[in-house]
Amino acid sequence: MLKIKEIRLRKKITQNEMVVKTGIPKRSYVDYENEIQDISLERLRKIATALDVSVAELLGEEYYSNTIIEPVVSSRKTKDVFYEQQMVPIFNLEASMGLVPILNGDGIDEEKILDYISIPMMPSCDGAISATGDSMYPLLKAGDLVAYKSIAVERNSIFFGEMYLLAIRVDETTTMKTIKFVHPSELGNEFIKIVSHNQHHAPKDINLNQIVAMGLVRASIRIHN
Repeated sequence: MLKIKEIRLRKKITQNEMVVKTGIPKRSYVDYENEIQDISLERLRKIATALDVSVAELLGEEYYSNTIIEPVVSSRKTKDVFYEQQMVPIFNLEASMGLVPILNGDGIDEEKILDYISIPMMPSCDGAISATGDSMYPLLKAGDLVAYKSIAVERNSIFFGEMYLLAIRVDETTTMKTIKFVHPSELGNEFIKIVSHNQHHAPKDINLNQIVAMGLVRASIRIHN
């Protein structure tokens, strides 16, 4: 059960004021308060910011009963160590080159952390981001959280056939973040083939030199009202 309405009333803020603060159409905002339609993580963040609370506070105590955590099925023979509980940062990576935002080369940039999510009985994760687009649909939907573990950008570190979060260089200051299956490329060992789950997106060969960072996807998290 979302706590949007309860917190808004406690703070004596009107629905019209929330619409102005968040930029969310009023009909959608009212539906979110009444839990008539699902809400994306991005809009949940906007509402949390407008109410000056965390996303976790909006989700309320019933959060886990409405959250589906899907471990990514792996064909690897190696086994990971599972942690009973871990707090994983949800990153805003739009302005970051890699997958873990570093401040001046020393420690994580706290300003890039949107919130934290508690994940039970999962292998170690370095972070989570919100999925966008439809290239991995229906396996992943826009708004799903994807938890990942960073690995070295080296062929020997890659488990082919697994799902990865990739930061692909666009220019000297920008990378494109994308979630794909990674397979060997017929172009040689310097390349990998990235493949979407949605067959409307064609596979593409990428030179490893174009990849700034990559992370093995550990789990997807979908929030239902």
